[in-house]
Amino acid sequence: MNDARPWTKHYQPGVPAEIEMPTTSLVEMCEQAVREAGDAVALEFFGRTTTYRQLGDQIARAAEGLRRLGVGAGDRVGLILPNCPQHVVAFYAVLRLGAIVVEHNPLYTARELRHQFEDHRADVIIAWDSAVEKVADLPRDLGVRRIVAVNLLDEFPTVMRLALGLPVPKLRASRDALHTPAPGAMPWKELLSAPPLAADHPRPTVDDLAVIQYTSGTTGQAKGAKLTHRNLYANARQGEAWMHDAVKGKETLYALLPMFHAFGMTLYLTFGILKQGRIVLFPKFDVDLVLKAWKKSPATVYCAVPPIYQKTAAVAKERGVDISSAKFCISGAMALTDDIVAQWEEVSGGLLVEGYGMTESSPVALGNPFAPTRRTGTIGIPFPSTDMKVVDPEDPDVEVERGEEGELLIRGPQVFEGYWENPEETARMLLPGGWLRTGDVVVQDEDGFTTIVDRLKELIITGGFNVSPSEVERVLRAHDAIADAAVVGRRNAGGGEDVVAVITLEEGATAPTLDEVRAFCKQTLASYKVPRALHVVDDLPRSMLGKVLRRQVREKVLTNG
Repeated sequence: MNDARPWTKHYQPGVPAEIEMPTTSLVEMCEQAVREAGDAVALEFFGRTTTYRQLGDQIARAAEGLRRLGVGAGDRVGLILPNCPQHVVAFYAVLRLGAIVVEHNPLYTARELRHQFEDHRADVIIAWDSAVEKVADLPRDLGVRRIVAVNLLDEFPTVMRLALGLPVPKLRASRDALHTPAPGAMPWKELLSAPPLAADHPRPTVDDLAVIQYTSGTTGQAKGAKLTHRNLYANARQGEAWMHDAVKGKETLYALLPMFHAFGMTLYLTFGILKQGRIVLFPKFDVDLVLKAWKKSPATVYCAVPPIYQKTAAVAKERGVDISSAKFCISGAMALTDDIVAQWEEVSGGLLVEGYGMTESSPVALGNPFAPTRRTGTIGIPFPSTDMKVVDPEDPDVEVERGEEGELLIRGPQVFEGYWENPEETARMLLPGGWLRTGDVVVQDEDGFTTIVDRLKELIITGGFNVSPSEVERVLRAHDAIADAAVVGRRNAGGGEDVVAVITLEEGATAPTLDEVRAFCKQTLASYKVPRALHVVDDLPRSMLGKVLRRQVREKVLTNG
């Protein structure tokens, strides 16, 4: 097997080539954590704690409350929640009934939510009360029959006003406002007032569908990726193998990434519970609250995106906050630069490594080892029980030579079952033999370490040549006046595409002219790669993880420009 997976020789000592495959569902995994961890803290939210025993009781009561609302095996239940204790309870309560969790971004507009609801047709929704009105306004023909409204302030301790720096009257006004759910919505507390679900109520199996996670990739409408209990449980075990020094019941995870996103879901809702860790929940990243929490409950697992590492390191150094407890740090979603790695490791003293995944792989598939063999600038090597190959995008049956560019294909127990009620897209993405097409153009070296070149569908074709937007963006960011850049293609009269740069400026900088930008780029790039148009904007559209969304740049900036 090692001959087929040459990268395993670069694994950190103790990391196995294969994981033990799960045979039970996530429900049994969570119930085991409740039995074994008992009175240990499971969740911490602005200083208020929930033990594993209390978590198990709330899950059982919420499950019974949902059962009384008519939720049963195979039903879809929508969650529209930020990171909060209720999110964890709701997730496992839905799964306990054999029902399917459908995660949604609570900041989505009603229009964005409508497409997803038209697709999955969940009729019971658990929503942050700030998002309830958007759900209530959805057309009646979508079939939403019950909304459970979650008030985050229900979980805030008395000292919350100090943490937020709010005077008592303002906090009370906020509490009163948030305690008024939309007409017809059931308060979360009422759901929890039910007795615990009967212990003998049927449980899901490892092969049952657990989650529908929506992803749009880089083009087209959002599609619902079907993730089974086996997919998610296996990926948690792969993460456990990769971080094999993590001690069950001894780790503190900072839940900074949104749990409605695949990366956050696996890190906290599955891996965190598997390891019986202390999960410190943050509704959004706030460096002041993070460093304040660090003094009380130091993080040992701090997984985030590059801008969060950069901000945390800078402020921790400035304030003299010790963050050396962070021993497991994985970055994802965007390229990790040498400068950020050096900045983080100087302050924390630990390794910061980059990983790779996508919603369709639950999500993690590759990562850099927590060892000197890591290679900054690459997305690492395949996880245990994971295979990869690099193929000709036009003919995925043909593998390219090592060192050549091609499309990354992945195979492993974390690879999804397909898209919800979308057999055409499923057939396009899942190839015979269980191979998942990622749509990412990569180069793999002789040791298996892989570097992303670009997204297949975002390559710009100009004059018959392929232009990698990422390559041009890296050059643009080196310009003294440019803070960030997105490069996209724009159709021209000749049927090809022009390279267009959309930039933001460093604070106080004067915008360079197109001629100045072209002259700067020509020092490094071939002439056909040099931008032929330039747009200066205040900000670039980004995902919840901070990744620049080139498709939205193309749609919003160029269309309006």
